Amino acid sequence: MDLAAVILAAGKGTRMNSKLPKVLHPVCGSPMLSYVIDAVTGAGVNQVVVVAGYAAELVSRAVEGKAEVVIQAEQLGTAHALIQAEPCLKNFSGSLLVLCGDTPLIEAGTLAKLVDQHQSAGVAATVLTAEVADPTGYGRVIRDGEGRVLKIIEEKDASPAEELVREVNTGIYCFKADGLFDVLKQIIPANAQGEYYLTDAISIYAGRGQDVGVVVIQNPKEFAGINDRVQLAGAEQYLRGLVLDDLMRTGVTVIDPPSTFVGRGVSVGRDTVLHPFTFIEGKTIIGEDCIIGPGARLVDAIVGNGAVIQNSLIIESIIGDKCTIGPFAYLRPGTKLGQGVKVGDFVEIKKSLIGDGSKVPHLSYVGDATVGKKVNIGAGTITCNYDGKSKYPTIIGDGAFIGSNTNLVAPVEVGSKAVTGAGSTITKNIPAGALGVERAKQIMVNHWASKKKNGNI
Repeated sequence: MDLAAVILAAGKGTRMNSKLPKVLHPVCGSPMLSYVIDAVTGAGVNQVVVVAGYAAELVSRAVEGKAEVVIQAEQLGTAHALIQAEPCLKNFSGSLLVLCGDTPLIEAGTLAKLVDQHQSAGVAATVLTAEVADPTGYGRVIRDGEGRVLKIIEEKDASPAEELVREVNTGIYCFKADGLFDVLKQIIPANAQGEYYLTDAISIYAGRGQDVGVVVIQNPKEFAGINDRVQLAGAEQYLRGLVLDDLMRTGVTVIDPPSTFVGRGVSVGRDTVLHPFTFIEGKTIIGEDCIIGPGARLVDAIVGNGAVIQNSLIIESIIGDKCTIGPFAYLRPGTKLGQGVKVGDFVEIKKSLIGDGSKVPHLSYVGDATVGKKVNIGAGTITCNYDGKSKYPTIIGDGAFIGSNTNLVAPVEVGSKAVTGAGSTITKNIPAGALGVERAKQIMVNHWASKKKNGNI
C-alpha cells in the first residue's frame, strides 16, 4: 500500500501555558505526538512527515528515526502547514493521510478504515467526520440535498443554520496526493481568522464536481484534540484506563484502577497484584505473582517473579525473583538485587550488586558496593563511598555479618563469613572469617547521677 502521512504539529499551544510544545506534553508516559505517529504507522503508513514550528528542535529530537521534519516558520493555517511538506512528497503519488499531532487518542484501526474506504471509492479526498450532540467549537460538514459534501465551514464563519449541523470535521483526512498541492495553492485566507484553511480544499474539490468521501468515526473520543491541561488530564485518564483494561484482561489484578497509574510502555506478568497509589512508568517490566504497592513507584525497572514491593521508589534497577522491598526503600539507578533479597524500611541502595539471599533490613545506605550471597547487613550500616572528590567501592563476601551501625570506609573489603562489631568504623580490609571491631574504650563514672544532683560534677 503506497501510503504516507503528514502530521501537523507546528503550534505552540498557547492555552497549555507552557514552554514545551503542545505535542510533546506527555500522556500516560509518552509525548502525545508519539501516539499519532504510532497510529499512522499502525495503519500502514511507510513515510511520515511532521510539520514543526514552535521549538522545532525539540520536536525534531522527539521524532528522530520515526519521521521527517519540515518547518512552518510562520503559522498561517493548516493548508499553509501542509504545503511545507511538499518537498518531501514531490515523488509521491499514493494516498496521503493528514492529521494533527495533538490527537493522541486516534487509533490505527480507524485510520486504516479511512484509507481503505478512500482508496476503494477512488475519490480525491475523504474526510473523517463525527456525529456529536454538541458541535460547539468544531467545523461543520455541509452537504447538499443528496448527501454530497459541499464544504466544511469553521464555526466562526458559519451561518446560524450551519451552526445547527451536528456532523463535524475531525481534522483528519485522506487525500489523493496527485494534484493536492496544486489545490492547496489556490486557497485564499477569506475567513475570520485570516488563515489558509485546509478545509477549503474540500470546497475546491466539490466545486469541480469531484466527489468527497466521508467516513463517520464510531468512537468520538478518538478525535478529541488537546488544547489545555484540563483536556490533557482527560486524555491521560482515558488512555490509562485502556492500559489497565489490557493488563486486567491478561491476568493482572488491579485493586483500584482510578488510583493506579501505569504507562503504556510497561509490561506486567499475570497474577501480579497492583495496589492503589502505585506508579509504574517508562519501560518497566514486572514478572508474574508479584505484589506491587500500595504507594510504590517504579521507573524503568525490571522485576522478577514473586517480588513484593511496598511504599518504595525504584529507578533503573533490576530486582530478582522473590525479593522483598520496603516499606520506604529507595533503589537508585544501577542497583541489582539477586534472588530472595530483602531490602527493608528506610534503606537506600545505589549502583550496587546485592547477592542472592542477602538482607539489608533497615536504616542503611549501600552505595557502589558488591555484596555477596547470604550477607546480613545490620541496622544503621553506612558504606562511606565518597571522600568529597571520588567514589570508592565496598566489597562484602558471601555469608558476612555486618553489625549494626557499622561504617565501611571505602575502598574496603570484608571477606566471606567475616563479622564486624556493632558500632565499628572499618577502614582496613577484614580477612575471611575474621572479626573486625573498632571502638573507643568505655568509661564508667559510678554514682554520676547523685554527684550531678549535688553539684559535684
